Amino acid sequence: MRLHIGSGPHHLDGWVNIDRDPHPGVDQVLDVTTGFPFENVAFIFAEHFIEHLHYADAASLFRECRRALRDDGVLRLSTPNLDWVWASHYRRVLTEEQQVLGAFGINRAFRGWGHQFLYNWGTLSATLRAAGFAEVVRCSYGESEHPELRGLESHEQNPDFDSLSHILIVEAWGRGGTAPGYLAEPLEWYLRDTSLS
Repeated sequence: MRLHIGSGPHHLDGWVNIDRDPHPGVDQVLDVTTGFPFENVAFIFAEHFIEHLHYADAASLFRECRRALRDDGVLRLSTPNLDWVWASHYRRVLTEEQQVLGAFGINRAFRGWGHQFLYNWGTLSATLRAAGFAEVVRCSYGESEHPELRGLESHEQNPDFDSLSHILIVEAWGRGGTAPGYLAEPLEWYLRDTSLS
């Protein structure tokens, strides 16, 4: 079984396409932030979905994905890359006009399109390990060691900036991952300060 979560109207043949809204092409209407009734899943894919969830909901979803995946199952995620957003939208600029452009640009990236939380490699990797995934690797757009996970992305691409890709694509698998120690303190103050705990 292969799950495409947060599919919206983008139907993938051969996958169970899941969304909380009944778009055309959705196979199952389900709010995945409350869990899902699947087990022994081979692959889970979500493209430009996790950034629309509060961090706590995404972390819970990752734990649910780890539970539902079989031992050799793989989770593939595609999401905007916070490092690219920071580097391309906000520079230490000199003029007030440039400062205004930078401030609105980065806030648009954070809050535009319903975004709730943007990840960089370190944060996404640490969060997936905290959810129990033993291995987390970066992937290129459309590429994977697993034939079933190749060519899935359909989101538009922007040019790299300072060698940073605008999309962060990862695959996670295995069991037994644990949260790195450096995740605890920033996570605690983030959840406290954003009233998400």
